[in-house]
Amino acid sequence: MTLSAPSLTPSAHVDTFCRDNLPPPDTWPVLDLGDLAYPDRLNCATELLDGTIDRLGADRPCLRTPDGEVWSYGELRARANRIAGVLTGELGLVPGNRVLLRGFNSPWLVACWFAVLKAGGVAVTTMPMLRAGELATIGEMCRPALALCDARLTEDLERAAVPGLTVVAFGGDGPGDLAARAAARPDVFADVPTAADDTALLAFTSGTTGRPKATMHFHRDVLAIADTFSAHLLRPEPGDVFCGSPPIAFTYGLGALVVFPLRAGASVLLLERASPDQLADAVAAHGVTVLSTAPTAYKAIVTGGRAPALAGLRRAVSAGETLPAAVWHAVHDATGVKVIDGIGATEMLHVFISAADDDIRPGTTGRAVPGYTAAVLDDDGTELPDGTEGSLAVRGPTGCRYLGGDRQEVYVRHGWNYTGDTYVRDADGYFTYRARTDDMIVSAGYNIAGPEVEQALLGHPEVVECAVVGAPDPDRGTIVKAFVVLNPDRTREVPAHELQEWCRQVIAPYKSPRAVEFRTELPRTSTGKLQRYRLR
Repeated sequence: MTLSAPSLTPSAHVDTFCRDNLPPPDTWPVLDLGDLAYPDRLNCATELLDGTIDRLGADRPCLRTPDGEVWSYGELRARANRIAGVLTGELGLVPGNRVLLRGFNSPWLVACWFAVLKAGGVAVTTMPMLRAGELATIGEMCRPALALCDARLTEDLERAAVPGLTVVAFGGDGPGDLAARAAARPDVFADVPTAADDTALLAFTSGTTGRPKATMHFHRDVLAIADTFSAHLLRPEPGDVFCGSPPIAFTYGLGALVVFPLRAGASVLLLERASPDQLADAVAAHGVTVLSTAPTAYKAIVTGGRAPALAGLRRAVSAGETLPAAVWHAVHDATGVKVIDGIGATEMLHVFISAADDDIRPGTTGRAVPGYTAAVLDDDGTELPDGTEGSLAVRGPTGCRYLGGDRQEVYVRHGWNYTGDTYVRDADGYFTYRARTDDMIVSAGYNIAGPEVEQALLGHPEVVECAVVGAPDPDRGTIVKAFVVLNPDRTREVPAHELQEWCRQVIAPYKSPRAVEFRTELPRTSTGKLQRYRLR
C-alpha cells in the first residue's frame, strides 16, 4: 500500500488558478495509490486516445450515433487535435485555462473534451439542462476563459453573462462555427505534457446549502477510475459497445461513456436523449453490450415490457441511487443479466463500492472496489462494529478536493471521505444503504439540493415561505416535494403546476418539485428553525 501525502510535482499550467485554489494540504483525504503507478508527467487525454491507438490501431470504431454515424479512433484524434489547434492558435488558450463545455452527449462534445485536455486546459463540462442563473454561478466560481457550446444551447449561456467569456458554438453552419474553424487546422497537435497531479477537470456537485461545489480532479484520477472499478468489475473488452443515459457532465457519465470505453479500445453509442424506451431501442438496434443508467430506468424498461431488448447485454451498470433488490431480480428474471450496482460520488469521481457476477448480493451495494477502502464510522472517526449503522467513509486513489477548500472540512474528516450516506456493513464486507445523512435529495439518479429549490420557489411573488424535502415514490424511489405557504392576501388562486413551471424556468427542470402541498404554516422550533424532518 502506498499512501500519498499531498505534495505536488511541478505544474505545466501557465494559468495557476487551479493550483492556487486547491484546498489546504492538511484538509486533503489520505490517498492510497495502491498498485497504480503513473508517471509524473501524464496527460490523460493523450493516454486514453493516442495511447489506445498505439496499442490497438486508429481504424477501430470509437464514437457512434443513432443515425449510423461512426467516428474511428483516428478520426476522433484528428478532430480533437484540430480543435486544440483552434483553442491555442486562435483563441489564446494557455495551459491551466478553464474551458466551459456545454452540449448534449455527442461526438463533438467528446472531441471538445479531449481537445481541451490535450491543450493543457481544464474541462468544465456542464449539463445542457442548466439555466442562465446556474451557469452564471459556475462561471463565477471557476472563471472560464472560453466556452465551447452546442449551437442549440447558446441562449442560456449568453444570458448568464459570464465576465470575459468567449463563446464558440459547434453544430451550426456559419463560418465561425467550431467545426468550420477546426477544418482549417492541422490534424496533428503536440499535446501538453501536463503533470499527473495537474487538474484536468472541475466537476460540479449539488451542495446541501443550494450552492454547488466544484470538485477538482487530476489527470491521474481520470485514469484511476478506469484502472479500478472498470478494470476489476466492469472488465470491458475492445469489442464492447457502450451506451447509457447519464450526461457526460456527470462524472458517472464521463466514466461510463468516455473514459471506460476508450481505456479499453471499445466503442460508445452516444444518445442526446435517453428515456427508458429510447435506451431499450438503442440497445436492441445497435448491439449495445454495456449499459449504464439509473434503477428507475431499468424498472421502467421491465415494467413496460421492453426487457427482451436487453437480451444482448453483457454488462448492465446501475448507479446514481440505490438499486432495490426487487428491481435487480425483475431485470435478472426477465433477461438473465446480473445488474452491477454501485455507489460513487462526484467528489470521488466514480464508483468505489460495487460487486459483479456471482459476487452480487441483491439489496446490497457490494464491497469496496479493489484499490479503495470503505468503512462505517462514527463522527469521531471510530470504526463501528459490523451490523451497526453509521457514516460511510472511503479512501483510495481518488478523493475530495473542493475548489478553494469550499466546505472541505465537512466532506473530509480524519483523513476519510465522508460521503453523506448512512450504511451498514456485514461480516463479509458487504455494504447496505440505509439513508442520506444530509439534506440531499436523490431522485431518479440526480442529486438535488432542497434549499436550491426553495430559493427558486421563493422568487414567485405569491410564495411567502416553503420547505422542500424528499418524499417516497414507488417509481422514482424519492421525489422532490415542496410544502408551500402562499400569500394570504393574494387576489387569485395559484395552482401547483404554476409553481412547478416557475421553477423549471429558474433552475434545471429535473430539480422542479414533482409534488406540491399547500400549508397555512410550516413546523418550526421555538427559536423559529424549520423542522424538515417533520415534513419528511
